[in-house]
Amino acid sequence: MERDKNFILGIYDDEDILKNAVTSVRQSGIKIHEVYTPYPIHGLEELLGYKRSRLPIAASLFGMLGTTLALTMQIYMLGIDWPMIIGGKDHIPFPTFIPVTFELTVLLSAFGMVAVFLISSDLKPWAQVRTFDIRSTDDKHVLAIDIANNASLELDRIKDILKETGASEVNNKTFE
Repeated sequence: MERDKNFILGIYDDEDILKNAVTSVRQSGIKIHEVYTPYPIHGLEELLGYKRSRLPIAASLFGMLGTTLALTMQIYMLGIDWPMIIGGKDHIPFPTFIPVTFELTVLLSAFGMVAVFLISSDLKPWAQVRTFDIRSTDDKHVLAIDIANNASLELDRIKDILKETGASEVNNKTFE
């Protein structure tokens, strides 16, 4: 049974103030849970310390799987299971395998990336959406701090740091 999750939210009006706040908050030793913005902000991932995505690696692996499956399927069907001589060509004519191999490579790569993204992002149809502040979809930037991850710091100190960094509001939010 998961216990309630408590967060402190810093609401910011401007993206430049938010970027400076992220830097200041991280330098003060506070662990940031997530930052929610109404539009993408260039450079925010680096400020939050996110690592480069490993999704391209998954795409390459699924692409290799697609290539292997396509070639194996065609070689087995046309060369072993039902060999036919068509137009005096070999049983295993690799140049004619190129379109099917390309299409299956792209198909499995795309489906694999979607599946890996949904699993790694924990996006599932039955999941309950956590909306920290509805205004983050309109015009506000929300910096969320998980209280459990910052147990060594006082709550008032965290709130003071958020106010010092330019937060227009500082709120508490609890999810069950």
